[in-house]
Amino acid sequence: MKSAFHPSDLVSVQARPSRLWTQSMSWLLFIAGIALYAQFSIARHKENPEDRVVPSVHQLAAGVKSSILEPAEEDDPLDPGAGLYQRLRHSMLWKDTASSGRRFFVALALLVPAILLGLHMAVFPYAGALFLRFVLFFDKIVALSLLPILFIIFGIEEWSKIMLMVIGVAPTLILDTCNNARAVHREQIVKAFTLKSGSFDIAYRVVLRQILPQIINSVRLNLKPLALFLFAGEMIAATDGLAYRIAIMRRHMGMDIILPYLLWVALLLFAVDAFLRFANRRLHPWYQPL
Repeated sequence: MKSAFHPSDLVSVQARPSRLWTQSMSWLLFIAGIALYAQFSIARHKENPEDRVVPSVHQLAAGVKSSILEPAEEDDPLDPGAGLYQRLRHSMLWKDTASSGRRFFVALALLVPAILLGLHMAVFPYAGALFLRFVLFFDKIVALSLLPILFIIFGIEEWSKIMLMVIGVAPTLILDTCNNARAVHREQIVKAFTLKSGSFDIAYRVVLRQILPQIINSVRLNLKPLALFLFAGEMIAATDGLAYRIAIMRRHMGMDIILPYLLWVALLLFAVDAFLRFANRRLHPWYQPL
């Protein structure tokens, strides 16, 4: 039987909060943030009813509606009789999300070879001797400083933004994969050799299978840097995308659009993170990351 809650449990290492307490407390900071924003917005609108820096609930609702149901300013207006699906399909938010999402997932797919390179560097000594020092050095180069070079090589279209994301995140994933692979006990590799396994069997069937949950977790932790480089590329040179729209709205003080966009980006990243955590738990139930 669970004991009743006592205030001293808040600072107790051995406390075991009930499911009800866990679920309730997890929403406290969200509620506090919303209440603080509402109070600040009301105070500013009392001084200036036309204030746009901290939009009211009505202004935010209007901004969300225009984002979801209306096309971007640079696009042709929709027919007044267009249905709901057509409005959603041609809306500003849909267009920007599709553009940014395409760049994001292409870059994510291009990180797979980087992960395999880190695995080979750890398992095959000659690969480690060839690549390790270069990757360690390249990891210290600020990726944003390469943006002018990427624009010269790839132009200002899609590939310059995608390669910025890959270059910014790949060295970290390579080194993290290499470190995790080197942590696999040597005895397991020797045992695999005694069972007549080849070098690639050991790399992919022994080492990779063991470190795969750590790799997925590392990808999770690099989602935000990946989005950061995406935003940098879109804000500098793009004609669509979530960051491009935020940059455009900033010029017009359009906080009623900027705030919903920021929350939408956070929600999308949270959804990708949740999917990777779910996949990791299903594939590797013995591994329990945060």
